[in-house]
Amino acid sequence: MCPPLGEKKALPCTCLSSAFLGPEAAALEISWEGSPPQPGQFFLVKPRRSGTFLGRPLSVAGWDGAQKKLSFLVAPRGLGSREICDLRPSDGVDLIGPLGNAWAPADLEGGPIALVAGGIGAAPLLYFALELEKPGSALGPYDFFLGSRTAYINLPIKPRSFIIATDDGSQGQQGRIPSFFDPAPYRAVFTCGPEPMLRAIGLACMEKNIPCYVSTERMMACGVGACLGCTVETAGGNRRCCADGPIFPAQELYFEP
Repeated sequence: MCPPLGEKKALPCTCLSSAFLGPEAAALEISWEGSPPQPGQFFLVKPRRSGTFLGRPLSVAGWDGAQKKLSFLVAPRGLGSREICDLRPSDGVDLIGPLGNAWAPADLEGGPIALVAGGIGAAPLLYFALELEKPGSALGPYDFFLGSRTAYINLPIKPRSFIIATDDGSQGQQGRIPSFFDPAPYRAVFTCGPEPMLRAIGLACMEKNIPCYVSTERMMACGVGACLGCTVETAGGNRRCCADGPIFPAQELYFEP
């Protein structure tokens, strides 16, 4: 069930820090006094001074409960995301969230697990990885796979192994992760990134009967399932990326050929 619109109101927040990590992504920290987010959830983010009507959905890349601040990774793709990337400390930002569901079903204790990210899809998996590293985590050790066009984003995590693939071969292996990824050694796989990568990873996991959880991405307007504009095709019919997802088991998704 999606919450009534009145339950999710924009809260006024402040940009605490902003820095480009390269031509493809910026890292931001934004104050947040609302409910703590879970790994895999997202916010609608809109600069107070904006030329756009709607906020942009951004997955949470980190949460510091002590300092009450959220971390995001943002790719400057269009006007709205470029405005967010251009935020500076003390700039006002309106946030709606946390929205959507989370990673880590309770029945997957024991690991090892694989986190497979493509480009800016590293954001929700970064937050997940940071939670996995906390003492007392129910899930086992994890390996992190990261694919990008060129030099990768430096992530502050300590996986059992960190496998990098770049299209131009500037770092790690040259090529794309689906060309060499084998899900067989893992208890479960969690993935977020470009649609072709999600399809390849999801199908590889289903072929070997490995549980796979996919974070999907769609254009969103309301963020709470009211506008029905972010449809995801599943075996059980059309679902809403924002309210029913964004995370779905791979076996429920319809992957186009």
